[in-house]
Amino acid sequence: MKKYDAVIAGYTCVDLIPEFNKGESFTNISDLLKPGKLIEIDGLKFLVGGVGANTGMAMKKFNKKVFLNGLVGDDFIGKFVIEWLETYGLSKGISTTSKEGTAFSIVLAPPGIDRIFLESPGCNKIFDSGFINFDAVSQSRLFHFGYPPLLKQFYSDNGSHLADLFSEVQKHGVATSLDFSLPDSESESGKVNWPAIMKNVLPYTDIFVPSLEEALQIMFPSKYAELQLSYGNDGIIDHISIDLIRYLGKTIIDSGVRILLIKAGHRGAYLLTGDVSSMNLRNGLNLPEENWGNRELWCDAYPAEESKIINAIGAGDTAVGAFLSAILDGQTAESSLKFAAMAGRNNLYCQNIFEELAGWNEMASEIKLNKNEVSCLRGQTADI
Repeated sequence: MKKYDAVIAGYTCVDLIPEFNKGESFTNISDLLKPGKLIEIDGLKFLVGGVGANTGMAMKKFNKKVFLNGLVGDDFIGKFVIEWLETYGLSKGISTTSKEGTAFSIVLAPPGIDRIFLESPGCNKIFDSGFINFDAVSQSRLFHFGYPPLLKQFYSDNGSHLADLFSEVQKHGVATSLDFSLPDSESESGKVNWPAIMKNVLPYTDIFVPSLEEALQIMFPSKYAELQLSYGNDGIIDHISIDLIRYLGKTIIDSGVRILLIKAGHRGAYLLTGDVSSMNLRNGLNLPEENWGNRELWCDAYPAEESKIINAIGAGDTAVGAFLSAILDGQTAESSLKFAAMAGRNNLYCQNIFEELAGWNEMASEIKLNKNEVSCLRGQTADI
């Protein structure tokens, strides 16, 4: 028995969320943000965010023993993060530095418009493997890491630091899992060679769980730029064909990943796997290989009740938390995909996921009631 089910490491921040009047609705951000315009809001929410708080908190909600590894500044926001995580017994692995401030994001999510993030990476710029607690890692079943585009030390030098980290984790007999964030094309991380970085990192990645846009941008940046030029602020997710998704998935699996989950928002989720037998050599995993090996599945999103939606912040991370929890439980590929889709949907109804998110048994009951079938794509021809 391992002490922890998972170590969750990487980007840590605080989300500052202005609460817009729910009675208003906008169709374009330019209708809202105009020079000289005063916008009255209902309040400002402070939420601890990043991969640790989001995915880690979800997995704890799903009865998993988790250890968080992150970095905050020695400032007011950092103290808030530590105190908030202490409430849930998750602050032990969070380090503090006086060299940089705590990361924060201002999340603009007015009704009717997709979210806009104003991000200050803060001390995550200096976060590196030196802050990883390898003693905790060696006592865990899974190591989950995110988000490299906001962690300078892990995308510099063609991702060699991240590749070395994942290689070291695997030497401890622990499965590796990687999540992403969308690189800002105008920032330093948006100008690095992501395909080259992924070529170095993916051979050491057992489980990869990016969003559709993230996967496309880092693997096929020219195709992503082409779609963005064509569809701009309307978003590109609805304009990515299933054949392109399948080709993208094959490219990632051929790069060395064993299990790939691509989160496609309101469209659903795509699962592609290769040979998973090596994963069961990691301590603590027991995947049914005949079910998980060389699978290609699609799961539609579960319908959301518009009146119950609070926000979509962290929905992808919560879906990942459920997916990884299902894997740790030895669930089938179909079941794991359904749990991911259901948890992502349920996140839309929550402000504090630990207090409000449906638990594992409740989700299992919801899945039985909602006849959301998983489609098998393996064997169908993709027209690339």
